Amino acid sequence: MDDNKFKGRPDGNGSGAGSGWAERVSLPDHLRPPLPDSRSSDEPVAAEEEEFALPVAEPDGEIPDTAASDGILPDPEEVDSAEPRTTPPDTVPVPEPEGAFDLDDPALYLNRELTWLNFNYRVLAEAADSRVPLLERLKFLAIVSSNLDEFFMKRIGGLKQQVGAGLAELSEDGRTPQQQIDECYTVVRDLEARKRDVFLEVASALAGHDIVIAGYDDLNEEDQEWVRRHYVENIYPLVTPQATDPAHPFPFISNLSLNLLVTLRLPGDPFPSLARVKVPVGTGTPRFLTLPDRNVFVPLEQVMAANLDLLFPGMEIDACELFRVTRNANTELEEDEADDLLAMIETELRQRRLAPIVRLEVVPGTDPVHRGMLAAELGLDEESDVFEMEGTLGLADLWQLVGVEAPDLKDRPHHPVDHPKIVSDRSIFHTIRDSGSLLVHHPYESFSTSVERFLSEASLDPKVRAIKMTVYRTSADSKAVDYLIEAARNGKQVTAVVELKARFDEAANIRWANRLSGYGIHVTYGVVGLKTHCKAVLVVRQDYDGLRRYAHIGTGNYHAGTARLYADIGLLTCDPDIGSDLTELFNYLTTGYKPRRNYRKILPAPKILKPAILEKIAREIEQHEEYGNGLIQMKLNALEDVDVTRALYEASRAGVKVDLVVRDTCRLRPGIEGLSTNVRVVSVVGRFLEHARVYYFHNGGDEEFYLG
Repeated sequence: MDDNKFKGRPDGNGSGAGSGWAERVSLPDHLRPPLPDSRSSDEPVAAEEEEFALPVAEPDGEIPDTAASDGILPDPEEVDSAEPRTTPPDTVPVPEPEGAFDLDDPALYLNRELTWLNFNYRVLAEAADSRVPLLERLKFLAIVSSNLDEFFMKRIGGLKQQVGAGLAELSEDGRTPQQQIDECYTVVRDLEARKRDVFLEVASALAGHDIVIAGYDDLNEEDQEWVRRHYVENIYPLVTPQATDPAHPFPFISNLSLNLLVTLRLPGDPFPSLARVKVPVGTGTPRFLTLPDRNVFVPLEQVMAANLDLLFPGMEIDACELFRVTRNANTELEEDEADDLLAMIETELRQRRLAPIVRLEVVPGTDPVHRGMLAAELGLDEESDVFEMEGTLGLADLWQLVGVEAPDLKDRPHHPVDHPKIVSDRSIFHTIRDSGSLLVHHPYESFSTSVERFLSEASLDPKVRAIKMTVYRTSADSKAVDYLIEAARNGKQVTAVVELKARFDEAANIRWANRLSGYGIHVTYGVVGLKTHCKAVLVVRQDYDGLRRYAHIGTGNYHAGTARLYADIGLLTCDPDIGSDLTELFNYLTTGYKPRRNYRKILPAPKILKPAILEKIAREIEQHEEYGNGLIQMKLNALEDVDVTRALYEASRAGVKVDLVVRDTCRLRPGIEGLSTNVRVVSVVGRFLEHARVYYFHNGGDEEFYLG
């Protein structure tokens, strides 16, 4: 979602691509998965992303059983008209079994980009589901729109760079970059058409509850006068028309901006001229103007188009056409050539603003000459890169309407519970020490009374000597950062590893790094060439029997907002092995020195995690051959790594049961007779964004759990 919105990120690292870990967890009996037996062959749903994991001691926290019931993709037949609108087009043929399989055959692997787009059909199914409250359906429409914007910025932008560089290397599924672009465009056009239909249905239903998205021309005269007056007083001073003629070069068009192309002429002049007017959304100005005392929303671009006489007095307006552009976000520089990583990221952000345009959206009825002119000026192929969009452009702005006060049209409020062992009248350090480890499951269990309290007590406790923490994404009003500052003020040694390359949060993280440095906190930016994606806090405390290391490790960011929206798992522990491992990990992150480090329980990526996962899959095959009860279960954001996919094929072929819960991209094809018959893949989409990574290996009865 920012990253604070529910979304499947198209820039997933793939298995083992990042600095993360895995932790072994021993769960209570009632939470353990069943042993393999005869199962129904459910029709699987494909899904992308993954990174690391970490082994833990005995956790006492129980995972609430509501997690699985909060967002299973509905049966299309139970959703009003959902199937014709939300089923992705068939783009990849399933290979026919012909004896032994060649695991290098590209036909065995699904395309990363196409399966990520398929994930958005599943999100769109939520918007199409009449059982979902109306404003929540609107939210899912906004999410799909935001996801597609990011898809063009990151994935299509990257593929276009490959094409521009003359690269024709085939993807693991056997496609050239241009073939991937072409197939993605086919799917995107279908997805956009279905999204438009769902939007019209939802908008119509909202109107029945007096929440109306109205065109300017639909307003009565009194409302039009109010809107015009509001526009003149609050928005008009922000608007600057720009001529496009030989004396005025074609203006710069910013990323994701809405723009009006105005055709106008002097009275009696047979020759028209053109002007571009940017719709000033995103400068504190809302996309939709709201009528007083009513939930009537008018798109700002329509207000501006109807009042062009203010910008062009005395001119005749022949036409006003809306367009929107998307720029490439792939402007990464070479880190190992940078003298100052922070300065390099600041340069990268400036370059991203001027990056090549990868998509032009226009409305139906746009003059073909103007359409061609825009494509040429923006450096696009008119036939492929121009998307004619019926209806409202930029539906990500629907988030504004989701905030309407209408409790009956939203999910019932969710109130997390406190972890039963963390009580308010006892030090959280004493609780952790007595328990060994506590497993917390957000948002079902409170983030504020567990993780934030851990940081708060650490910042104030006079026995705490040092705090080390990774910062990947956090909120504007982050308590986590405030607690680090408070700890520094209280004389504790504080270290923050701030990841400057968190996609689309770079500017915010630069501000955090500067702010933390200003309080004397030791700030580093991780290891050159790697993203520090792991989430960890290490607290060193002087206990009665000497120094003890307390830690939090989790699958989610230290972000109170996403902790309410993302389904994540965290571990509070004083396990000495984990404390020792995290000490080594932070030493690596703050120095970049690469001597072999002897980790006891954590499996940091990229050097250790992937080989460990492959070794454990191979071990499960051996155990199955001996005991006949092989079982692998994984919950992932994405399964993108081909080597891991190939190993899971091998496990299935050997008879090991493989259960995968994959949120978005998935390269593995389940259900291929003789190859992946024993693999079941499901995708959970619902109220909360599934974000936790969990790995389970039956291991002949000596079960292993990893989280990360």
